[in-house]
Amino acid sequence: MKTIDITEILAKEPIVKGKSKHLFHYDDNHYIARLIPSLSSFTYNRYEMVEKTDALRLDFYEMAVQRLNNQGIKTAFVERVDEVTYLTRKCSNPPFEVIVKNFAVGSTLRKYPGLFPENAPFNPPIVKFDYRIDPEDQPIAEDYLRAYGEDPDALKRIALQTNEILLGWLSPSVLVDFCLIFGKNAEGDICITSEISPDCMRLKSQTGESLDKDLFRQGKSHEEIIAIWTQLIQHMKAHS
Repeated sequence: MKTIDITEILAKEPIVKGKSKHLFHYDDNHYIARLIPSLSSFTYNRYEMVEKTDALRLDFYEMAVQRLNNQGIKTAFVERVDEVTYLTRKCSNPPFEVIVKNFAVGSTLRKYPGLFPENAPFNPPIVKFDYRIDPEDQPIAEDYLRAYGEDPDALKRIALQTNEILLGWLSPSVLVDFCLIFGKNAEGDICITSEISPDCMRLKSQTGESLDKDLFRQGKSHEEIIAIWTQLIQHMKAHS
């Protein structure tokens, strides 16, 4: 790719202004994505700016994409532009999220109380679909995706392949669950379009300590979150 000067691009109004990132037009096939140093939790009604989380998220995402691409999983990510900015392909944007659960936590316990013990392992993993809508995403049956024109079987297959790759890469840390958003690129290929980072997954140490956004949900200080995420990413880089 050619050298990208984002000064003029970022001076313009974003095409999309989300809680975690802004998207800017770059060309017919690409956006410039600028991460926002924010953490949020609908369940705990919290939204805060936590400085440096944007750069740490992009550190993690860039490493994850490299591993997925090497294993044949397509992503929208193209290249990093600066500490908190990257070039990404324009893809379709169906309003669905795919969640892979290796253990019974979070929404599984809230929405289906008494069905599974807390932290019960799922083997094989559970894959579920949510309809992305404010203020809270809603579970949706696969047949609705088919009626909308999506292929839930293909999405499930790629999600499970992604799970296997991340499990191996993140070990000995324990990948509890994570979410993905898929779209299709200009060639019609299914791509992961969402960020992959501690902001979008549950990840625990071998001894059960949280390494992800649960730190924010638990009320940890900004300094504690930054310290733990920095240590995690330094460890991942050292073992790449």
